[in-house]
Amino acid sequence: MTQDSAEIADLHAGAALPRSKEALARTVSELIAILGEDTDREGLRRTPQRVATALRFLTAGYHESVQDVVNGAVFAEDYDEMVVVSDIEVYSLCEHHLLPFFGKAHVAYIPCGRLIGLSKLPRLVDIFARRLQVQERLTTQVAQALDEVLQPHGVAVVIEAAHLCMMMRGVQKQNSQTMTSCMIGSFRDDERCRTEFLELIRRH
Repeated sequence: MTQDSAEIADLHAGAALPRSKEALARTVSELIAILGEDTDREGLRRTPQRVATALRFLTAGYHESVQDVVNGAVFAEDYDEMVVVSDIEVYSLCEHHLLPFFGKAHVAYIPCGRLIGLSKLPRLVDIFARRLQVQERLTTQVAQALDEVLQPHGVAVVIEAAHLCMMMRGVQKQNSQTMTSCMIGSFRDDERCRTEFLELIRRH
C-alpha cells in the first residue's frame, strides 16, 4: 500500500491527520464555509481531509530533489546520438489560480559520454510538475536539471498543455493549447539538430 493509499484508508477509519495536514484541512474547511456550503453536510464531511491529502500529493515535488530521483542511474557509454522520450504525461497546478494544467512533455538530450536511465526522465518532469507552477518555468527547470546531471552536448524540452484557468474561467477557450520549449547547447546552436528533434516529436 502506498503512503497516499494508507492516508486515504486512515481517513475512512477516522484516524487523526499529521499536524501539518490538520492545519491544511482546517483551512480547506474554512474555505468551503466561506463559499457558502455546510461543512457538516454528509458529502462534505471528509472533503477537507481528502483535499489536504490530494494537495500534499500534487505538491510533493517541493520535498524531492533531482539527486534523490536520479539516484546514481547515470552510466558511462560511448553513444553520442539523440535520445528522445516523448509523450510524458504532465499534471501540474497553475500558481495563479490553483487550477490544473495538463498535457505532454517531450525530452531529448545528446549524450557526451554518459547516459541516464530512461525512467528517470519522466520522474524529473514529475519533480517540477508537482509544485505550484507556470508552464514556462516548468519547461526550463526540467531542461536545466537534465543539463546539470549529464552535462551533455545538448538538451531540449517541449511541453504542450491545456490550462483549466483558460478553459473553465477567464476567456473560456476549450481548444487552445500552450506550447513552450527550452533548448540548450546543440539544440540551440545547431538548426539541423533542433529540426530533427522537432520532426521526431511531430511525427510521433
